[in-house]
Amino acid sequence: MSMAGSARADTIGVIGGGRMGGAIAQIFVSSGFDVLVVEPNAALRAGLPARIADICRARGQGDDCVQRVVTLETIDRALAVCALVIEAAPEKLELKQEIFETLGAVCGQTTILATNTSVIPVTAIGARTQHPARVVGTHFWNPPYAVRLVEVVQTASTSDATIEKTMALMTRVGQLPVHVKRDVPGFIGNRLQHALKREAIALVQSGVCDAQTVDFVIRNSFGARLGIMGTLEQSDLVGLNLTLDIHKVILSDLDRSVEPQQLLVDLVAAGKTGASVGEGFRTWNSDERKELQGRLDKALLSPRAQSAKE
Repeated sequence: MSMAGSARADTIGVIGGGRMGGAIAQIFVSSGFDVLVVEPNAALRAGLPARIADICRARGQGDDCVQRVVTLETIDRALAVCALVIEAAPEKLELKQEIFETLGAVCGQTTILATNTSVIPVTAIGARTQHPARVVGTHFWNPPYAVRLVEVVQTASTSDATIEKTMALMTRVGQLPVHVKRDVPGFIGNRLQHALKREAIALVQSGVCDAQTVDFVIRNSFGARLGIMGTLEQSDLVGLNLTLDIHKVILSDLDRSVEPQQLLVDLVAAGKTGASVGEGFRTWNSDERKELQGRLDKALLSPRAQSAKE
């Protein structure tokens, strides 16, 4: 793959070759794009082709496309050929700002500069770049080849043309883009997800139930229908008068914490950070963790799950 010349519509850059960056690279390379991946960690950089090949095989795709991946240790002018560069670095504002400042200096005049941040306002990430009209959020979900939604976030400075081109690129590679018209922390999906997490943690902390019961209720009640019917669709279906009556009773009693709940703070402080260490809200062994991850991967990659998202 030549890395000289002006920006090319079939070339994408990814900053970060970890779990998310590698998976994003796979989405594009398996759709016929050349992909340049910047990863400073030598071990991650060396292992990236094999990880991309593994994703290809899990998706029932050939892995010859790995030959179109080029890895780089640092951001340099090779990225000038990219139509789009997606930053997938750790969720640290200062780091992301430095990356965008550098990208603005080395990328072509038409290159779209995108961030895969989950919650940080895109405006803050792009604050140091001289090209705010070309800065956009592209929040992929994990794993992005199975959870296909991409939140395309528009800041007050992002041009309409940048949004249109980004949405078109995401559609072209089989993702499901949605336009987030205001740059608010957490965008759409994570605001909804963490509103639910806040109430779930509050229920456990206040002694209403344990963590296993919270998850059992979610999976076997409204969670069972969420893949088919959205929250506001359900409200319309049962009648907004019922939703209004319920809100009159329940809203005043819901958790209103504006800081992380003490239960969560205490668990993290004690090193009980979840399945990877054997304990979080519940205890885990390695077999349980692998079994749940395997079930999740199988469900998300099934043809039925993919068609249900259309």
